[in-house]
Amino acid sequence: MIYLDNSATTKPDPGVLKSFEQISSHYFANPSSIHPFGGEAEKLLNMAKKQAAELLKVRQEEVVFTSGGTEGNNMAIKGIALQHQQRGKHVITTEIEHPSVFEACKSLETLGFDVTYLPVDQSGVVSVKDIQKAIREDTILISVMHVNNELGSIQPIKEIADLAATYPKIFFHVDDVQGLGKVPLSLSHPGINLCTISGHKINGLKGTGILYVDNRTTLFPLFHGGEQERNLRSGTENVAGSVSIVKALRLIKDKETSMLDHLYEVQAFLLHRLKDISEVDINTAEKAAPHIVNFSVPGIKPEVIIHMLAEKEIFISTKSACSSKQSDESKILAACGFSRARTISALRVSLSFETTKEEIQHFIDNLKKAINQFKKVME
Repeated sequence: MIYLDNSATTKPDPGVLKSFEQISSHYFANPSSIHPFGGEAEKLLNMAKKQAAELLKVRQEEVVFTSGGTEGNNMAIKGIALQHQQRGKHVITTEIEHPSVFEACKSLETLGFDVTYLPVDQSGVVSVKDIQKAIREDTILISVMHVNNELGSIQPIKEIADLAATYPKIFFHVDDVQGLGKVPLSLSHPGINLCTISGHKINGLKGTGILYVDNRTTLFPLFHGGEQERNLRSGTENVAGSVSIVKALRLIKDKETSMLDHLYEVQAFLLHRLKDISEVDINTAEKAAPHIVNFSVPGIKPEVIIHMLAEKEIFISTKSACSSKQSDESKILAACGFSRARTISALRVSLSFETTKEEIQHFIDNLKKAINQFKKVME
């Protein structure tokens, strides 16, 4: 099997699975319980939070464990909006955000908030000047993803953070679900207030995540109850899940240090081979994240190629897994100004640190066969 859909989810690392199993088996007590067994679970939870903070280079109290990217994005966006609506009800985001951001913003509009959805250029990058122009007296939040999940485009997060830092009353949220471990980002920047991380994108487990909430930021909680996680996320803590995501975080940080060049080399090899196929149009820009390549084969429905490759046990995708079963057109590519022929025929290959050039060559060979086979059928 050749798995090239790592932006949708990654294979859990054996060490992550082992840590989850061990904690689930031996430290299953409720960390809120006052007996010693509960105290042991609480110690493990606090240790996991301390280690996560060290890896992210933030304070321990700024780490909030969540169930993943969707919850983290909703906590950040709705939490800021509801907590600070007396100061303003204007939010700024982009047209190419993940559905968990885009739809969260749409939901705020039904509550009387005003949301500005900024355009991007053909590379899928938002203009910092456009963000600055969009800022108003009642702006309370800017939410921009670090790496786009379909195109791999990298947003100018540092420059946006520099801008946000000059507006003390505006919070800046970064969705770093796709960027973590592949494109370095410093959360210590004073302009970044919130950042979302998902475990299953970094060889961790589904249902695990982290939301970075800096000490200066207050949120309206989406969950009320037992006051866990600094009153921001009530509910019995997932100790095993928390320990497992810290393990995954440590492993992906190690790979980011030692294997990032390899990932760029494999991506360059893939792009070079795709350019040799006349029927292929490459949509991903040159300065993109190293693990995502988006291309179109105009005239062929993407699901046709996906199924033909799947028969050879090669797995790729179309767009975000969270929107892949919706309309044929890629909203992201359309926002970048691509022709409809390309927006309805887009395919995404997403790599892991373990992906080899041999696997890519096998994929290319079978992609060519699939295209030629389709052309023969249509003759």
